[in-house]
Amino acid sequence: MTQLIEGGWITVIGVTVVFTILGILALVLYFVGWLERRLVEREGKALPAPTPTPSPSPPKEEAKPEISPRELAIITSAVLAYLAKKAEQLRPLPFRRKVSDAWRLYGLEGQMEETENFNYEIGKW
Repeated sequence: MTQLIEGGWITVIGVTVVFTILGILALVLYFVGWLERRLVEREGKALPAPTPTPSPSPPKEEAKPEISPRELAIITSAVLAYLAKKAEQLRPLPFRRKVSDAWRLYGLEGQMEETENFNYEIGKW
């Protein structure tokens, strides 16, 4: 009975320590946030008003070469023919599944356990 009471006290002390530390961490994080807000407010008051900077002019567009629909069709068909030829060269590799060693060992363990139980039942050790 004393072991049960001692276990209960250890549990209560452990839970109390954990939640106390969590509370202290929450207070520290709250204080850091409060301090950061205060520092940002002070910097905001101390800094002069920002002067507007001139926006950069948009870059001039360079003339892009115009591709005719016929040229586009020729390029597209060449790429598709290349990819089709490459796909013919790829073939799936044949493989055989290897039975996992874990399952084999599990089966051996089960067989040994059945043999052991059988021997105990017969011999009435």
